[in-house]
Amino acid sequence: MGTANVLIFMRGKGLVMQEPSVIAVDQETNRVLAIGEEARRMIGRTPGNIVAIRPLKAGVIADYTITEIMLKYLIRRVLGRRPLWRPQIAVCVPSGVTTVEQRAVIEACMQAGAKKVCVISEPMAAALGAGLNIVDPGGNMVVDIGGGTTDVAVISMGGEVVADSLRLGGDDLDEAIIRYVRREFNLLVGEATAEEIKRRLGCVYDPDESVTMEVRGRDTVTGLPRAVRLSEVQVHEALQEPIQATVNMIRTVLEKTPPELAGDIISRGIVLTGGGALLKGLPELIRLETRVPATVADDPLTCVARGTGRVLEEIHRLPTDTGSFRVS
Repeated sequence: MGTANVLIFMRGKGLVMQEPSVIAVDQETNRVLAIGEEARRMIGRTPGNIVAIRPLKAGVIADYTITEIMLKYLIRRVLGRRPLWRPQIAVCVPSGVTTVEQRAVIEACMQAGAKKVCVISEPMAAALGAGLNIVDPGGNMVVDIGGGTTDVAVISMGGEVVADSLRLGGDDLDEAIIRYVRREFNLLVGEATAEEIKRRLGCVYDPDESVTMEVRGRDTVTGLPRAVRLSEVQVHEALQEPIQATVNMIRTVLEKTPPELAGDIISRGIVLTGGGALLKGLPELIRLETRVPATVADDPLTCVARGTGRVLEEIHRLPTDTGSFRVS
């Protein structure tokens, strides 16, 4: 249940749904008009009475009622309109989540129809989804860069030895691009355009000046539509502040890691998961800043969902007293 996307993994079927965490509501009648991809396409393009809402911010619930409606809709889509049984749900939360935020997630899942809720730390699920062996005494380091949070954890013997969470993710990279384009070109662009720029020109190490794209928006001086050409080097400059904050957190976690586990991490490397792991040059930048090799997991966007599915399938074999797995 991420800030940017909700992914649903069903036992025996695999990944069955991946939808943006967006819901469109008519404010005059409080009627839900669209959920998921259909609602995402409405962002920035709706009349005054219709608003496209992201009910999750920084990895936690910002609007409880809207989140509950969205979960009910998605669960019914997977199970059918009238499910014959109430499902057991495993749901991920950032490692730095508070007790109140965790309780809100559990309550939302229960109200959406769950019989039992298992709460999992996101870095733990990401490590499982990336295929790491989390139960042996060796150290594994995972960096999960999502839409609203970045989670870093050193995992050994089924638990998080050192973990930290930064409420900064892909959405903050989009905001950094919006601010840069407005500051440098007096051009106002929307969230969807900023995300497209990030996908096509996002680079954090050794950018290529020849890679460019045309960006259209509204001129802040004249108020008229205008287009400019943006290069990979300029986007690299725009992303410096949020990316440096992420690298600093990785360094902080490494500094707190016990020496024996630090030795394991040097040989095994850092595993990157989440949508932010797809940023061009990120493994090279982390290697340069930390002197530890970094690799991107296979299909990083679905790592957390696949790891959550493994928890459902092997919940009887996983340790439940480490703080990384909590059943309610």
